[in-house]
Amino acid sequence: MAKKEKPANNVVAVNRRANFEYFIEERFEAGLELQGWEVKALRAGKANISEAYVICKDNEVILLGSIINPLKTSCAFVVADPTRTRKLLLNRREISKLIGKSQRQGYTLIPLKLYWKGSWAKLEIAVAKGKQDHDKRDSIKDRQWARDKERIMKKSFN
Repeated sequence: MAKKEKPANNVVAVNRRANFEYFIEERFEAGLELQGWEVKALRAGKANISEAYVICKDNEVILLGSIINPLKTSCAFVVADPTRTRKLLLNRREISKLIGKSQRQGYTLIPLKLYWKGSWAKLEIAVAKGKQDHDKRDSIKDRQWARDKERIMKKSFN
């Protein structure tokens, strides 16, 4: 009996600007409350979370600003809203921890990565603090130095 092979890339969307714009303090994994056409669109990789953000409202955690573009074949009879608000599924302890941390001065909740875990769509969210301009310049310098260091090491071994 042959085993089913899992796809190597189960990541649907990544917020690449998050590490540049924010200091990541703590990460959480949340499920998403999705409709049927959204699941099909995620399987096809039609999602964008780069402009999305997370808010806490009435003891619920909500994802705003994410875009899941519908497939033409999967939502012929359904009115699809690509930017609708989506509820995040977390347990009570995690929700209260997120509410406490997000109400502190300067902290925000941002989505980092949208991916598949088995047959479940998951969203990695983070408690983050915004970087100032000088912090962003420092991270650019660090990234450039790491690149130069790799180049020097590569030359010295050749």
